Amino acid sequence: MNATMKNMEPPPYPLDAKRCAWPKSDLSIAYHDREWGVPVHDDRKLFEFMVLDAAQAGLSWETVLKKREAYRRAFAQFDPAAVARFGQRDFQRLMNDAGIIRNRLKIQSAISGAAAFLKVQEEFGSFDAYVWRFVNGQPIINHRRRHGSIPARSRESDKLSRDLKARGFSFVGTTICYAFMQAAGLVNDHLVTCFRHPEVAR
Repeated sequence: MNATMKNMEPPPYPLDAKRCAWPKSDLSIAYHDREWGVPVHDDRKLFEFMVLDAAQAGLSWETVLKKREAYRRAFAQFDPAAVARFGQRDFQRLMNDAGIIRNRLKIQSAISGAAAFLKVQEEFGSFDAYVWRFVNGQPIINHRRRHGSIPARSRESDKLSRDLKARGFSFVGTTICYAFMQAAGLVNDHLVTCFRHPEVAR
């Protein structure tokens, strides 16, 4: 059992509660029960999901969750102002950090994305104010009954992806943006049979 698993509290609900199909491990169940789909309005948390969802590209979310604490340490607790100041020495430190996903392009994307994130904050007052515009300030509450009916993208994620790319972000394709929107609660994609669907909708 890794350090992340040791430090996590047990899931707040019984393991036999009716959930979405994807959480299987203690780690993903705890994440599903506490965080997934809950509307996020904190800029640092939004930046965290931006970095982690980009890191996930081509990998499983479980892999990213296992490395989440290492990412927090490596990326200054996801302080975008601190990450935007990372230089070549920091880049090499990250490339040598076995706790994170050592992909050159993903690491460069996180650093350049931090600078772009700060520009968005300057223009809109907060990243929160910017990103929630894409769903008119309210979560999109879906009512899906099967995991297979959940799409990989949406009209809103297409628009968000295009706009982020125009603002200098990378690793923000529409599929990554949709995963971000699910994680940050812009979209409620809990199945209607999942006990979290009505709780998150409230």
